[in-house]
Amino acid sequence: MNTVKTVRELRAAVAEARKQGKQIALVPTMGNLHAGHAALVEKAAQCADFVVASIFVNPMQFGPTEDLDKYPRTLQADQQRLTEAGCHLLFHPDVEEMYPGGMGEQTRVSVPGVSEGLCGASRPGHFEGVATVVTKLFNMVQPDIAVFGQKDFQQLAVIRTMVRDLNMPIQIIGEPTVRAESGLALSSRNGYLSDEQRETASVLYRSLQQIAQAIQSGERDLAKLLVAAQQEHAAAGLRADYLEVREAQSLRAVKPGDRELVVLVAAYLGNTRLIDNLSFSLDQGY
Repeated sequence: MNTVKTVRELRAAVAEARKQGKQIALVPTMGNLHAGHAALVEKAAQCADFVVASIFVNPMQFGPTEDLDKYPRTLQADQQRLTEAGCHLLFHPDVEEMYPGGMGEQTRVSVPGVSEGLCGASRPGHFEGVATVVTKLFNMVQPDIAVFGQKDFQQLAVIRTMVRDLNMPIQIIGEPTVRAESGLALSSRNGYLSDEQRETASVLYRSLQQIAQAIQSGERDLAKLLVAAQQEHAAAGLRADYLEVREAQSLRAVKPGDRELVVLVAAYLGNTRLIDNLSFSLDQGY
């Protein structure tokens, strides 16, 4: 695997791969990679001939009180994991390479609708930062395929909508969430948790499963289900951000007849913000 730091080097390497008739896949990341990221790269390698991964801790998607400066940078370990997963090229730019004119005057990409509410409400400007940096990466690499994790469910919906609305000729693949044995979704931010906290945090996924099973069994009092789950979270020491059931494609409120649903949660354990989701189908509709 080669590592490049400039757009010029990136484009030259991708152009050579295209010259050889290879199909290109992109896996954007912020580094501090774990088994979930490796699964994205492995999926990309199954679907394309030449896999590009990016590692860029994007300041545009962090709020002023968030953990940008503390976000772990583990380049050497990340390079090893990417190589083992089948990555061919790593793009590891600095902020000046991605935003040469600074972020103040940077053109930004906004995706209305799916960006609103949920994490969009808790982290104002976050999805604008995500959509902008992903658009830039798409333009730099011009991949045929891009792979993202379903753990960041709203982010995946934002990117799918952006690609559709802007007529980008890119197939977006959502890869299922990789979980620890306890059920906790793997996340770079799990590194902030103690072993005891990781076990505590597994209550999130268990509650999502319980909500989904109840709805599939015919329960329609969503408020009752959500309140009971949040009480369970609070008893375990978690501080609620949101817990909602939405229509899975549009992320709008659930309506009668909907068949594809998703339950999404965000909560704090200590100072660490955790997110998770579980999508499920209804045979007869909501």
